[in-house]
Amino acid sequence: MNARTAEPRTVEARNATLSIRDLTIDIGRPLVRGVSLELLPGRIHGLAGESGSGKTLTSLAVLGLLPRQARTGGSISLAGEELIGLGRRALNRVRGKRIAMIFQDPSASLHPQLPVGRQLTDHMRVHLGLKGAAARARAIELLQTVQVPNPAEALKRYPHQFSGGQRQRIAIACALACDPEVLLADEPTTALDVTVQAGILQLLRDLAIERNLAVLLVTHDLGVMSAIADEVAVMKDGLIVERADRETLFRDPQHEYTRTLLAALPGSKIADAAPADAADEGDADE
Repeated sequence: MNARTAEPRTVEARNATLSIRDLTIDIGRPLVRGVSLELLPGRIHGLAGESGSGKTLTSLAVLGLLPRQARTGGSISLAGEELIGLGRRALNRVRGKRIAMIFQDPSASLHPQLPVGRQLTDHMRVHLGLKGAAARARAIELLQTVQVPNPAEALKRYPHQFSGGQRQRIAIACALACDPEVLLADEPTTALDVTVQAGILQLLRDLAIERNLAVLLVTHDLGVMSAIADEVAVMKDGLIVERADRETLFRDPQHEYTRTLLAALPGSKIADAAPADAADEGDADE
């Protein structure tokens, strides 16, 4: 193994919003074994790997959402504040306000018996102290931002009354409700069809730039990474085996595992393969 692969190529940390250093996670056995990442404002950092590689556990550790029996080591720092070891109350002040998360299935992350407006404004009431007309106005603005049609009317409707793509946009609006500094996106397009997927990816790209968000995009799909990630880290068996800026990694992969993942993409042009590859992995939008 050459030096470039043994010591993965890194992207220089420039005022990182979120810094993960030597993160370890043990749940009866070691599942994450010394992961380090730097998330920069206004940029999308991709974390790729097959199922079981530890990528989702890494993102859940940031919000302290691991199983109770999990043992965590290393450091997770948000703008200089250490998150590992924080108590529940302190973590609750971070969750949803400073760090927000988008999950793979919006049907599971949105409450089926609460109207969209209630779910959006609950975040604002808890973290921002906004109520009544002010909260409603902000909720409408958020739905406009994520391009949900007729936002004022949408506030009254329930999640099941929207398509899969619209539900994911609503979930993104909920994540943005309190202007977080960091957005964690765990396989946010897997359950969507090709056309809807492309729109969600473009939305994430626009939000990162416009809101100066540090985004961690977790996915098994390097085709998705080729579409929007600025930097990509490839994870296998709890370790990051390679990382680089997107162009370098896709043009000149150094690790055998990275080359294997790239070879699995259909077609000869990786960028062109992104939507089709993602569509093959999920159910069609409604």
